[in-house]
Amino acid sequence: MSEPATSADAAGVFEPFHVDRVPWQKAFKGERFGTEFQVLSEFGGGRQITVCMETLPPGRQANQAHYHMLEEEHVIVLEGTMTVRLGDRAHVVGEGHYVCFPAGQKVGHSLFNHSRAPCRYLIIGNPQAHDVAVFPETGRVSVRLTGESYRKSHTMEYWEEVAT
Repeated sequence: MSEPATSADAAGVFEPFHVDRVPWQKAFKGERFGTEFQVLSEFGGGRQITVCMETLPPGRQANQAHYHMLEEEHVIVLEGTMTVRLGDRAHVVGEGHYVCFPAGQKVGHSLFNHSRAPCRYLIIGNPQAHDVAVFPETGRVSVRLTGESYRKSHTMEYWEEVAT
């Protein structure tokens, strides 16, 4: 018998669970990016706050440097060390360190494991259906509402190309 996809009992009540019950997922892209994660909140029935346990392998970056206009993210390191990049600044963090990436803080953030051992941490966020994420290194702007991405360099003035 396979493990259920959530912690809900037969009556649909979400019960406490051990994190070992939550399936691990992988997201890797080339040699630079890659992480393994468990979506704890979804397994426990959560829909308004996302909580993930992530393991960042040595030499990997979790994702592209980015910032959100509406979503807020929080990270607490449980085990190991990594580098938190905020714009052009780097901060080495380890067990017990905490960082918040407030919504609208226009500084790209990323997590990179500079060590020789995996780094395990919790990442907590508040998903927003209308969020806009900006990726400073590539100039990409992602609009969640439309499911589309654009190049920041392709902006227009309000009245540009409007016939008067």
